[in-house]
Amino acid sequence: MKKLMTLVLALAMTLTMAACGSKDTTKDDSKNSDGTKTLKVGVVQLVQHEALDAATKGFTDALTEAMGDKVEVVVKNASGDSNTCGTIVNGFIADNVDLIMANATPALQAAASATSTIPILGTSVTDYATALEISNWTGTVGGNISGTSDLAPLDKQAAMLQELFPNAKKVGMIFCSSEPNSKYQVDEVTKLLSAAGITCTEYTFTDSNDVSSVTQKACDESDVLYIPTDNTAASNTEAIANVVLASNTPVIAGEVGICRGCGVATLSIDYYELGKITGQMAAKILSGESDISTMPIQTAPTATKQANMANCEKLGITVPSDYTAQSAE
Repeated sequence: MKKLMTLVLALAMTLTMAACGSKDTTKDDSKNSDGTKTLKVGVVQLVQHEALDAATKGFTDALTEAMGDKVEVVVKNASGDSNTCGTIVNGFIADNVDLIMANATPALQAAASATSTIPILGTSVTDYATALEISNWTGTVGGNISGTSDLAPLDKQAAMLQELFPNAKKVGMIFCSSEPNSKYQVDEVTKLLSAAGITCTEYTFTDSNDVSSVTQKACDESDVLYIPTDNTAASNTEAIANVVLASNTPVIAGEVGICRGCGVATLSIDYYELGKITGQMAAKILSGESDISTMPIQTAPTATKQANMANCEKLGITVPSDYTAQSAE
């Protein structure tokens, strides 16, 4: 019996030692081949449409190019729901991400409300002072927030409308009532057009359900429509196009995706390039090269005149030679 007990104890000790040894050889998937920690970046994108998709791709491409396998990027889409943005951000916080990229104003607002410690970079945000209710704007948010702005020259957009439609007397401004940066753009363009003697009227929708009816009313009462960089409009360009083309009402758009979907012309930035700038900023923050609290908001270097030639032809509009014809998606 003693010999049997001795054998049992010896076997148990052998198995215990083997188990302990196996722990030492288990690979830590959170580390790179050089032993450094893999950094986690969470991207919260408000909704899928051409402009935001391009910004996210530019961000991911630039960050991966700069940091390689030292960073893991997780992209989540809120399907146009601001509350879902908050849920996504809270999930990123629980996962201990090292940086959050917030694509569009509601995504930025959700991230800013949720954390004051994790670095947040916004993109596709027109005016940070408006989005974050900052007075005495200096160009830098401070704290844990910075990013890039998609603001195109609004004075040149207003001039474009007058150039293409010199006889227009009534302009309908259509946008989503819950998007403060859309309202900001509309207010600025209205000032410019009103100074030229043009009457501007706001037509707002609350979500995709009333886009068509609001657009129809605007068409019935306007010579030309202006749509800013509005996410709800960008997600419903087909519905808008069905109304404006049937009503023979041209649209000047705030960005390239809206123009491609339902407009005739735009003065727009390149959202892929904007995303790349944001990704380069993220790489500097994650590597410790830059302090986010001192990083000013950056903008796209150029904006280009583009025309949707198919819609121009349908509406009998001739654009000057300095407009670039939009390519098909």
